[in-house]
Amino acid sequence: MTAEPITISAGPLAHEHTPATKSAAETCSCGHDASEAIVLDSRTIPHAVRHAAIFGALDAIQPGISLDLIASHNPLPLLATLQRTKPDVFTISYLQEGPEVWTVRLTRTA
Repeated sequence: MTAEPITISAGPLAHEHTPATKSAAETCSCGHDASEAIVLDSRTIPHAVRHAAIFGALDAIQPGISLDLIASHNPLPLLATLQRTKPDVFTISYLQEGPEVWTVRLTRTA
């Protein structure tokens, strides 16, 4: 059995994230509330596809948007890969540092 390629495209509601005139922290032009970060709990993602799912989510967010990554360990290998493959694209800040749960905020800057 051979694997068939998967094509992923933007859905019919996809749009560029553009700030509204009020405040970029409040909403974008589509009404999306950008005051809260997107939360991705990696503990619920199967290990075999975990990094791919996280990188896919990071590729999907627009500049100025944050993704809070929840992990069961310090995600240093993932962060090293991110820095190597996408230098200067994300700022990284720890919101929670173990011992059982780590939360890292990844904010897209470019």
